[in-house]
Amino acid sequence: MHLILRYLGTVAAVLITVNVVPGISLSEGWTTILLVALVWSVITMVIRPVLQILTFPITLITFGLFSFVLNAALFWAMTLVVPGFVLAGIIPALLGAIVLSIATWFINKIL
Repeated sequence: MHLILRYLGTVAAVLITVNVVPGISLSEGWTTILLVALVWSVITMVIRPVLQILTFPITLITFGLFSFVLNAALFWAMTLVVPGFVLAGIIPALLGAIVLSIATWFINKIL
Protein backbone atom coordinates (compact mmCIF):
# COMPACT_ATOMS: atom_id res chain seq x y z
CA MET A 1 0.00 0.00 0.00
CA HIS A 2 2.86 2.36 0.84
CA LEU A 3 4.43 1.74 -2.58
CA ILE A 4 1.20 2.70 -4.33
CA LEU A 5 0.97 5.92 -2.29
CA ARG A 6 4.57 6.80 -3.17
CA TYR A 7 3.83 6.19 -6.86
CA LEU A 8 0.74 8.41 -6.69
CA GLY A 9 2.90 11.04 -4.98
CA THR A 10 5.33 10.84 -7.88
CA VAL A 11 2.40 11.22 -10.30
CA ALA A 12 1.36 14.39 -8.46
CA ALA A 13 4.96 15.66 -8.54
CA VAL A 14 5.14 15.07 -12.32
CA LEU A 15 1.88 16.95 -12.77
CA ILE A 16 3.23 19.86 -10.69
CA THR A 17 6.48 19.86 -12.66
CA VAL A 18 4.75 19.94 -16.04
CA ASN A 19 2.53 22.83 -14.95
CA VAL A 20 5.29 24.88 -13.26
CA VAL A 21 8.30 24.54 -15.57
CA PRO A 22 8.02 26.12 -19.03
CA GLY A 23 9.50 24.03 -21.83
CA ILE A 24 8.11 20.69 -20.66
CA SER A 25 5.12 19.33 -22.51
CA LEU A 26 3.10 16.16 -22.66
CA SER A 27 1.19 15.18 -25.78
CA GLU A 28 -0.74 12.10 -24.65
CA GLY A 29 -2.33 13.32 -21.40
CA TRP A 30 -2.75 11.10 -18.36
CA THR A 31 -1.16 8.02 -19.87
CA THR A 32 2.06 9.97 -20.45
CA ILE A 33 1.97 11.39 -16.92
CA LEU A 34 1.57 7.90 -15.45
CA LEU A 35 4.35 6.54 -17.65
CA VAL A 36 6.71 9.43 -16.80
CA ALA A 37 6.09 8.81 -13.09
CA LEU A 38 6.80 5.10 -13.52
CA VAL A 39 10.00 5.69 -15.50
CA TRP A 40 11.22 8.38 -13.04
CA SER A 41 10.57 6.00 -10.14
CA VAL A 42 12.64 3.28 -11.81
CA ILE A 43 15.40 5.74 -12.67
CA THR A 44 15.64 7.05 -9.10
CA MET A 45 15.60 3.58 -7.56
CA VAL A 46 17.89 1.71 -9.96
CA ILE A 47 19.93 3.85 -12.32
CA ARG A 48 20.68 7.00 -10.30
CA PRO A 49 22.38 5.26 -7.34
CA VAL A 50 24.74 3.43 -9.70
CA LEU A 51 25.57 6.63 -11.56
CA GLN A 52 26.08 8.51 -8.29
CA ILE A 53 28.69 5.97 -7.25
CA LEU A 54 30.42 6.12 -10.63
CA THR A 55 30.44 9.93 -10.73
CA PHE A 56 31.37 10.45 -7.07
CA PRO A 57 34.86 11.84 -7.83
CA ILE A 58 33.42 14.49 -10.17
CA THR A 59 30.70 15.32 -7.66
CA LEU A 60 33.29 15.66 -4.92
CA ILE A 61 35.48 17.97 -7.02
CA THR A 62 32.51 20.20 -7.92
CA PHE A 63 31.24 20.28 -4.31
CA GLY A 64 28.05 18.43 -5.22
CA LEU A 65 27.02 20.57 -8.18
CA PHE A 66 27.50 17.72 -10.62
CA SER A 67 24.52 15.98 -9.03
CA PHE A 68 22.31 18.65 -10.66
CA VAL A 69 23.82 17.79 -14.04
CA LEU A 70 23.30 14.08 -13.41
CA ASN A 71 19.64 14.61 -12.48
CA ALA A 72 19.10 16.81 -15.55
CA ALA A 73 20.66 14.16 -17.79
CA LEU A 74 18.44 11.46 -16.31
CA PHE A 75 15.40 13.74 -16.68
CA TRP A 76 16.32 14.32 -20.32
CA ALA A 77 16.81 10.57 -20.81
CA MET A 78 13.12 10.11 -20.07
CA THR A 79 12.37 11.81 -23.40
CA LEU A 80 14.07 8.87 -25.10
CA VAL A 81 12.00 6.30 -23.20
CA VAL A 82 8.58 7.93 -22.83
CA PRO A 83 6.73 8.80 -26.03
CA GLY A 84 4.89 12.12 -25.78
CA PHE A 85 7.25 13.61 -23.18
CA VAL A 86 9.03 16.60 -24.73
CA LEU A 87 11.69 18.95 -23.36
CA ALA A 88 12.57 22.21 -25.10
CA GLY A 89 16.23 22.18 -24.05
CA ILE A 90 18.74 21.74 -21.27
CA ILE A 91 17.37 24.53 -19.05
CA PRO A 92 13.89 22.96 -18.83
CA ALA A 93 15.59 19.62 -18.12
CA LEU A 94 17.60 21.13 -15.27
CA LEU A 95 14.65 23.04 -13.81
CA GLY A 96 12.33 20.07 -14.31
CA ALA A 97 14.70 17.72 -12.50
CA ILE A 98 15.03 20.16 -9.60
CA VAL A 99 11.28 20.79 -9.31
CA LEU A 100 10.44 17.10 -9.67
CA SER A 101 12.98 16.08 -7.02
CA ILE A 102 11.79 18.72 -4.55
CA ALA A 103 8.10 17.99 -5.17
CA THR A 104 8.62 14.23 -4.87
CA TRP A 105 10.61 14.68 -1.65
CA PHE A 106 7.98 16.99 -0.15
CA ILE A 107 5.03 14.75 -1.09
CA ASN A 108 6.81 11.64 0.23
CA LYS A 109 7.56 13.46 3.51
CA ILE A 110 3.83 14.14 3.89
CA LEU A 111 2.97 10.49 3.18
